[in-house]
Amino acid sequence: MKAMILAAGKGTRVRPLTYDLPKPMIPILGKPVMAYLIEHLAKYGVRDIMVNVSYLHEKIEEYFADGHQFGVQIGYSFEGYTNDEGEVVPEPLGSAGGMKKIQEFGGFFDETTIVMCGDAVIDLDIQSALFEHKRKGALASIITKEVPWDKVSDYGVVVTDKDGRIQAFQEKPQQDQALSNHASTGIYIFEPAVLDLIPADTVFDIGSQLFPLLVEKGIPFFAQNRTFNWIDIGSVKDFWSVSQSMMSGGLANMTIPGVQIDDGIWVGLNTRIDWEGTVIEGPVYIGAGTHIEAGCKIVGPTWIGHGSHICAGAQIVRSVLFEYTRISDNAHLDEKIVFKEYSVDRSGTMVHLSELVNKKWGNARDRRLTPRAETADELVKAT
Repeated sequence: MKAMILAAGKGTRVRPLTYDLPKPMIPILGKPVMAYLIEHLAKYGVRDIMVNVSYLHEKIEEYFADGHQFGVQIGYSFEGYTNDEGEVVPEPLGSAGGMKKIQEFGGFFDETTIVMCGDAVIDLDIQSALFEHKRKGALASIITKEVPWDKVSDYGVVVTDKDGRIQAFQEKPQQDQALSNHASTGIYIFEPAVLDLIPADTVFDIGSQLFPLLVEKGIPFFAQNRTFNWIDIGSVKDFWSVSQSMMSGGLANMTIPGVQIDDGIWVGLNTRIDWEGTVIEGPVYIGAGTHIEAGCKIVGPTWIGHGSHICAGAQIVRSVLFEYTRISDNAHLDEKIVFKEYSVDRSGTMVHLSELVNKKWGNARDRRLTPRAETADELVKAT
């Protein structure tokens, strides 16, 4: 079996995280979400993996390289072009269109292939899914997961007959109109013949275009409804929820890194905690090189990225701080994600640092306590 990871999207619903990161590079417990997928594939002996890339493609390629550190081989297919000014312009071809480009270029899809989105953490039993796919004689299979009926409007759902053969799809139906509560997880198994149905040099989507075509043509096309962990990062709110769940042990094979120094408290290398008046209630991770000053209160689940600086008297409650974040003296953060110049609350409301009169956070790499512009003004006045 081979694998295809879909990683060309912009991830607009996860902004501001994706202003500077492609969605598959969003970290969960300090590691890109796509790294968990590759490790999971390798666990089941899947060694040949293609990844289509476009937006901020270089960050994915630089991190994962040829895949040798994961015990796999990774290839990349860039979707875009270089304009007359020499700028690289992303131009995704759609999930199916990207696969067709790969097939026409080098014929990669010459055996059964599992296809998955690069923005979810899963623990699917791939061997069992492959066995069912082969047993039914399917040319295409969708892995589905049962969701509560009051949540069906958040998903694309799959309608099947009693044997699991796919009859129709509904995209985020209202509960009273839903014919199924089996949600598509964005995990598919394809035989090479499926690629022949995708038009070349065309933007073409798997869900909205290829799947209805398979149904129309009567292709052996089945759903597998499975019970497994599927944690999708569809929005910033999802990212906050996933981070909270993972810190609390929500997935058995994911562990908090670092060394546990007390009940529910993990630290990376070379951290400094001034314990006078400081209270830390786990689960809390404090990244390498971070300084926690005296009088702070940190309530978990909270993740503090490496190189951060939490100034005296600050309070951080159930939050995620990306690397090199400075939290100001006596600042309070409650259920926030802090990423560079942005803060986002659990509902997805975003605030830029420039909107604040009193700056609650900043860049810990900048060792000055006054902003660059103010320091320049002082230098002018001094002369």
